[in-house]
Amino acid sequence: MKVFTCIILILATSMIHQTGFSQETIALPNSDSDLTWPTKEREYMSQIWNNPVTTNVSDPELLVYKPENPNGVSVIICPGGGLYALSIDSEGRDVAKWLNTKGVTAFVLKYRLVPTGVDGTADIMKEGEQVLVRAGQVLPLAVEDGLNAIRHVRENAASYNLDPSKIGLIGFSAGGAVTMGVTYAYTEATRPDFIGPVYAWMDVVPSQEVPADAPPMFAVCATDDPLNLAPASIKLYQEWTAAGKATELHMYAKGGHGFGMKKQNLPSDSWIERFDEWMIGQSLYAE
Repeated sequence: MKVFTCIILILATSMIHQTGFSQETIALPNSDSDLTWPTKEREYMSQIWNNPVTTNVSDPELLVYKPENPNGVSVIICPGGGLYALSIDSEGRDVAKWLNTKGVTAFVLKYRLVPTGVDGTADIMKEGEQVLVRAGQVLPLAVEDGLNAIRHVRENAASYNLDPSKIGLIGFSAGGAVTMGVTYAYTEATRPDFIGPVYAWMDVVPSQEVPADAPPMFAVCATDDPLNLAPASIKLYQEWTAAGKATELHMYAKGGHGFGMKKQNLPSDSWIERFDEWMIGQSLYAE
């Protein structure tokens, strides 16, 4: 029995060494809300989306992914899911693990979501026009969670071996809405140093002016996005450019919606490599 236990420990240690990933969970402040969540938070494989998802998040958290050799840069990741769910792997944990290979410390943000039944992805598919209404009700809470996430990382930068002036925020679809909501609402303490709206769902975000000290932006989308999100990404690019702010846009001909870290044998598969190159070009870290 002792021999077996030793073998398990050796294998576990080897796996940790090979991946270089460690994780902890940080609870974020949870402000009062008129919303209630009768269904408990749940992570499961959505048969509708064919994707692992998390639903009914009522207590915001940060999942921390630390690289073996941190380069001082951090990225907070906001998965998408229409504010009804979080595409927790392909737009969350898988992104974090990839960034770890580049020395970037990653934080996956589980922001508050629309209260739903047991299967939030089923609810969003049947609620029609109510989706925009209900998502709009919870977006301010999710944005508050994003601001608190930045505050936590900045205040604890030293303990994470991070540069407090190199904290990025990247979000997918509804997570892109959270990213832009944060960008329009930050204070000095909660300002992201760079942002990455990826096929951002801007229909739910009130139109606002580009902040005077707007952070550099890296935007990604696909022309054939079935939700017609490409024009919104172009508009963000144009607004940032018109305001004289640093920005870069990658508009892929094909990719659809929600590609995240999925492999489709398309050029959009390599968007995160372009993000890496952009961060290097921004002098956030060396190649």
